[in-house]
Amino acid sequence: MTGTASASARRITDALLEECGRTYAAEAGIRLRDTPQPLYQLLVLSHLLSARIRAPVAVAAARALFAHGMRTPRRMAEATWQQRVDALGEGGYRRYDERTSTQLGEGARLVLDVWKGDLRRLRAEADGDTEVLRAGLRRVRGIGPAGADIFVREVQAVWPETGFWVGAKGLQGAERLGLPTSTGRLSDVARDRDRAAFAAALVRAALDRETAETVRESALARK
Repeated sequence: MTGTASASARRITDALLEECGRTYAAEAGIRLRDTPQPLYQLLVLSHLLSARIRAPVAVAAARALFAHGMRTPRRMAEATWQQRVDALGEGGYRRYDERTSTQLGEGARLVLDVWKGDLRRLRAEADGDTEVLRAGLRRVRGIGPAGADIFVREVQAVWPETGFWVGAKGLQGAERLGLPTSTGRLSDVARDRDRAAFAAALVRAALDRETAETVRESALARK
């Protein structure tokens, strides 16, 4: 990356973080720490965000589930199917509410059975191998490649051994903004910044063309 390109990338990154530098976990009210409850909440949020539904609706649905006490795998598994459906509907998550309710219940039981309700056990199993971590996540009903990407992208804030992770959607956002489209070069751009927030902001730029345009205009004004 040339000096000029590097300076341009820094301006775009600064504008991006100023415009939308917030993780989806933070937006959903999850105080992410390396403890069982917030890690499980992140898994639920990743599940909801991975469906073909607008991100704000997925975040609102996660908030509704948590507000109704479904903050742990045990509480999620103990809730009735209808209670989960009602909470999802309250958050506006209606298109996939019935299927998702079933998947959340089954996923919670798997987390309890396999990892005793503590996703740090999955972290230990992965032992720093992100692909093993992603494969473990995909064992959970409703978590496919997209959901695993989302979880890893957000959990890098507390599990640094994942390395810098933006996922396919984050790379789309980088391309839209004119930033490097390789993870290695993006990692250089993200140096000394909150990488999880940067990755989430790239995704927001991928999902919303207007956000990307606002960021580019703001970056140009910084010259």
